Amino acid sequence: MSALRPASRILAARTLRPAALSPLSAAPRVGMAARGFSSRSRQQHQHQQRQMPATAKAAVGPGALGALALGALAGWYLFSSGDSGSDGDSWRAVDFHRVYADIAGLLDDDDYDDGSYGPVFVRLAWHASGTFDRKTRTGGSDGATIRFAAEAGHGANAGLDVARARLEPLKRKYPGLSYGDLYTLAGVVAVQELGGPTVRWRPGRSDSKTAAHCTPDGRLPDAAQGAGHVRDIFYRMGFGDQEIAALIGAHALGRCHPTRSGFDGPWNASPTAFTNFFYTELLDDKWVPKKWDGPFQYVDKQSGAFMMLPADMALKTDPVFRRHVERYAADQDAFFADFARAFAKLLELGVSFPADAPVYEFKTLE
Repeated sequence: MSALRPASRILAARTLRPAALSPLSAAPRVGMAARGFSSRSRQQHQHQQRQMPATAKAAVGPGALGALALGALAGWYLFSSGDSGSDGDSWRAVDFHRVYADIAGLLDDDDYDDGSYGPVFVRLAWHASGTFDRKTRTGGSDGATIRFAAEAGHGANAGLDVARARLEPLKRKYPGLSYGDLYTLAGVVAVQELGGPTVRWRPGRSDSKTAAHCTPDGRLPDAAQGAGHVRDIFYRMGFGDQEIAALIGAHALGRCHPTRSGFDGPWNASPTAFTNFFYTELLDDKWVPKKWDGPFQYVDKQSGAFMMLPADMALKTDPVFRRHVERYAADQDAFFADFARAFAKLLELGVSFPADAPVYEFKTLE
């Protein structure tokens, strides 16, 4: 793999708290060895780490949010056919700056995945919004139908109960906060607090009272498919090729889990930092089919520690997508700007906001 391009955005004012470092973002760590990282992978990680934008995490711990309490909450609301929710006007009594800070306080957890709930919060916001169909005007984050079993049970949503359970206490703390606003704001908080761009966000989503408005399965991208399928899914929502390439760059965050998507592994060595590394890895590494009993995916040839999905590889092989990938790999500022616009658009698909709903640009916690 060739040398990564220097990250163009420097956030010198932000610093990582030691407790916030994931097993993949600090060497040497026991967690890295446990995940099978080779010496080459650690060297690659260290090279990436030097280029990472520093991030800040709130010094607010989860407090009484114990695993048993979260599991009980998840069981209560996820599989119910209806709940009280919130209407489209109750947001006016909510202090969203406090909600932002409280969500940020839930991100860090050394016992969860790579040390942060941020990636799964982004995925929750994405999947709650990405069901929109511009022709039928159905789906999207308004209604928060992803919390009902009929939609939560879709294959693409496997594992998102973890994110909903983590956020559920905040719905109780802020009764006027709708689930739709909570889930989408959680995605914004995660992007920003993990070092990404500022994303404009506004409140005013209402909650469906029953599962009647859940969307049919199949509206979210199938990672096993190619460029044609990717375009079909995103064009249905109203996105163009440049926006598609920018949104998929969020794969810099997180990892795939065999118990969820069936796929396995992180995209890069810094899965809890929002960077342009998805693009640099996609272009600079040599990717080969993974030899295993799971679904078809790619791994980097040199270490086998990092992976790409078939839908990811479509961005490299499709000439139109590739132009955007090359631009974002060379210019992180350009990626951040385009992602912020596309992600804000995604979170608002299908929502009829009140005329007086304010637009927030939250500052990260320092």
